[in-house]
Amino acid sequence: MNFALYKEMLSVAPVRRLLLVGMIARIPHSAAGVLLTLHIVLTLGLGYAAAGAAAAVMTIGIAVGAPWRGRRVDTAGLRKALIPSVISETVIWSIVPHVSYEWILPLVFVGGLFTLPIFSVVRQSLGVMVDGEQRRSAFALDSIATELVFMIGPAVGAIVATAGFTVAGLTAVGVSVSVAGLFLIWFNPPTRSEDVCTPEEAADRAADDLAAAEAAVVASAPAHVQEAASEMASARGTRGGALRGRLARNFTWFTASVAALFAVAGGAGMVLSGTDVGIVALLERGGHETEIGIVFFFWCAASVVGGLIYGAMHRPVSPMLLLLGMAALTIPMGFARDTWTLALLSLLPGLLCAPVLSAASEKVADLVDEDRRGEAMGWYGSALTAGVALGAPLAGVFIDGIGPSGGFVAVGTAGVVLCVAGLALMKRRRAARV
Repeated sequence: MNFALYKEMLSVAPVRRLLLVGMIARIPHSAAGVLLTLHIVLTLGLGYAAAGAAAAVMTIGIAVGAPWRGRRVDTAGLRKALIPSVISETVIWSIVPHVSYEWILPLVFVGGLFTLPIFSVVRQSLGVMVDGEQRRSAFALDSIATELVFMIGPAVGAIVATAGFTVAGLTAVGVSVSVAGLFLIWFNPPTRSEDVCTPEEAADRAADDLAAAEAAVVASAPAHVQEAASEMASARGTRGGALRGRLARNFTWFTASVAALFAVAGGAGMVLSGTDVGIVALLERGGHETEIGIVFFFWCAASVVGGLIYGAMHRPVSPMLLLLGMAALTIPMGFARDTWTLALLSLLPGLLCAPVLSAASEKVADLVDEDRRGEAMGWYGSALTAGVALGAPLAGVFIDGIGPSGGFVAVGTAGVVLCVAGLALMKRRRAARV
């Protein structure tokens, strides 16, 4: 292991500044989950299934918006891409705490759609700034910074919510995220190397080549997944073949290996969000909601340690195996009956949290070319948030049905099943190649 890599990374001023800005920008949203959950449960008097459904709707919005936001970063540049987020964060989160549950759902969906894409921006920028073994260390540092955020945010959110200030807390979340977005616009970290052309430039070059050669088919032109990128129209002038041709070119980066990484991201999001809701439910129902920060501290501190160890390793570990371990070790958390037992049981799955996300991000950056990496990271974020959208209500249903322990068992078991199925498919593919 080479822990000196961390010193090397932190000695680079742009990397150090990006990690710091990214960490600060994530703090408000890390508190938002606990604030929204306790606002719905305590202030509105609804159950954890309803709170989980709201979290799911919000993360579906994030999942839908992430690829588009990532592509906007690729095409329009970071500063223009972040303007909608800076505006919407303040507006949406200032309204959410003042309306009924029925209005919360569409509002948090729109809020998710335009959420500040801090995760994908930081990872994309790090992918440009560093490469090789340094990239693993940089991604590990970002995961560690994220865990430090989750030591602070949920604890603050729980204190604010249990004090009866969920309305003020949720409003502060929106304002704080908008301010963080303004700092990110001012910092404007690089999202692509200088020698990589923009998608519009690539499209223009392809069009020029096509005209010069009078070719019948456009061979290559990067474009958004939702935009038309076409073959030349046939003699009948139809566009159907054109649309299909360009759409096929758009997904050339989406291989089976990348799909497996997206499945890992989804599974990790499911386990983490279900664990999050389970921790809040177990302590709130036991009358220890003010101690939520203790468990989050242990859980996230373990992740920091795991991230430090993984980032210093010379060889990567399969993200699927890491997720399998984390999911299996989450199940015993359901047997906790008090704050300190839950905190101790969170240590083992916590050790694998940062390594799972770091390993998967690193692999995506390795497999996808730089000119498509923003979009790929957007889809990666969508997979992660889709898992979050599934895990929160899944845990909530089991919590309302059989008690807080049900949430841990449900998401842990689902994660194990996903990994076993994924490993079996990978083994079958390798056998077929032989």
